[in-house]
Amino acid sequence: MTLLKRYVLRLFISLKYITANVVDRNNGRIVATSSTVEHSVKQSLECGRTCNAKAAAIVGEVLAMRLKVEGLDQGQGNGIHVNVNKEVEKKGFKNRTKVWAIVNGLKSNGVKLILDDNENDTSRPNFH
Repeated sequence: MTLLKRYVLRLFISLKYITANVVDRNNGRIVATSSTVEHSVKQSLECGRTCNAKAAAIVGEVLAMRLKVEGLDQGQGNGIHVNVNKEVEKKGFKNRTKVWAIVNGLKSNGVKLILDDNENDTSRPNFH
């Protein structure tokens, strides 16, 4: 059975690390990943003890590059699904900017994202 939302973005955010995975829901495998745990990503950051939104944006950019290499930046025509409200709820209010930094990092690098938020986007930061 083929799922309509085949590729899904999943985020894992702790006090020290940020990891973003794109999962193929047909077989449950991670098709691309990026994390501040990786040596190459960690060297370009100045996180100290905590990772910030700048680190999250870099994780999003690296993930976008890896998706392009795999030919999945368009999600095989269907896009990559992400439910931002669910990710923010899961991670907590403090990590809202990190979630949006990853999403914006992916979008600005040409990845086709489909936002699956059911409600109005109340979790998006209000930049003035």
